[in-house]
Amino acid sequence: MKTLSIEKLYSKEDIDRQSARYAQAAAEFEREFGIKPTAFFSAPGRTEVGGNHTDHNLGCVLAAGVSLDIIAAVAPTDDGFITIKSEGFPIDKVNLADTDVKEADKNTSAALIRGMAAGFTHGGHAVGGFRAYCTSEVLQGSGLSSSAAYEVLVGTILNGLYNGGDVSDVEVAKIAQYAENVHFGKPSGLMDQMASSVGGLITIDFKDKDDPVIRSIDFDFAQSGHKLCIVDTKGSHADLTPEYAAIPPEMKSVAEHFGKTVLREISKADVMDNIAVLRKECGDRAVLRALHYFDENERVGRQAEALEKGDFSDFLHLITESGNSSLAYLQNIFAAVNVREQGLTVALYLAKQVLSGEGACRVHGGGFAGTIQAFVPDHKLEKFRTEMDRVFGEGACHVLTIRNCGGTKVLFEA
Repeated sequence: MKTLSIEKLYSKEDIDRQSARYAQAAAEFEREFGIKPTAFFSAPGRTEVGGNHTDHNLGCVLAAGVSLDIIAAVAPTDDGFITIKSEGFPIDKVNLADTDVKEADKNTSAALIRGMAAGFTHGGHAVGGFRAYCTSEVLQGSGLSSSAAYEVLVGTILNGLYNGGDVSDVEVAKIAQYAENVHFGKPSGLMDQMASSVGGLITIDFKDKDDPVIRSIDFDFAQSGHKLCIVDTKGSHADLTPEYAAIPPEMKSVAEHFGKTVLREISKADVMDNIAVLRKECGDRAVLRALHYFDENERVGRQAEALEKGDFSDFLHLITESGNSSLAYLQNIFAAVNVREQGLTVALYLAKQVLSGEGACRVHGGGFAGTIQAFVPDHKLEKFRTEMDRVFGEGACHVLTIRNCGGTKVLFEA
């Protein structure tokens, strides 16, 4: 686990604002608990950069930690409780003597806290009480994985306070996945937690779902001359669950034709050689989604290679390819049941108009509604942000950078 100063963790232009933010968190901690905090911690949100809808068929993804984070002002306690007050939410208090799964706590932050404590204990790591005041800039519902950042933050605190920072970033991520799957009650494929815990750009190969292969990509995004923008189209996710839910089984239906359970167990050649039969048996959309999967999987490796070679223009070309594939073949840009609402398609069109052949854009995350991702040249950033905010509302365009570290202890004098 890293320990960094604010100057090392945040961009030069953001240091004053972040210092004020940490000071405010310290003041709120003292107001809530009557003592001063003794330590500060941070965990980032994450963005999916490549591998759109590949993880559920044991494919590959490219993901990254981002500059938006959750921070905590913290003090250890000897009372056997983890007590966390998050800005804008009721206080959570978890008894470390009872970390069993609680059905009544499913889908709550208390379940995540309890799950992280249980996971540390199961892994043979030390746990102990603490008090924390948290404040988050990780946007909820934006595909930046606020729940994963929260889990990683709790794990980073336990790691820093009681384990000397010796629990690896990968282990913290696996414990966070356990907390989300078992205690919180939400399926999660480890990408979110791993990107938040490890930070930077990483590839994850899910071929062995119990032991995915994680690889960090050595690339300094700050030197690329581009900003990462997440645009919230503010579309409703209501009634879209069937649209999301149809993608994994449609892909798997193609694998099942060959007696397999997921697409990772067959090849693109298998599909191409049998495409006439598969069209009749599985339907055209399932076949197209399977072909997207194979192309997208291969694209993740090429994206990583382009970044490692420092070929950012090739990387941008591959981002565009990914976006085009999601639009044409994966078909997760708008819902067929509601053709009047196509916010993602509108956002992608507007983005391409502003970018005019520079940068790149694609759907971000699950699709159908929500957010797009764009890599915008610095000289077009203000024009891009102004246009997106004009159409989708003030604050729709969020300008981020890739954060090179994951969960970390932060040196700050309150």
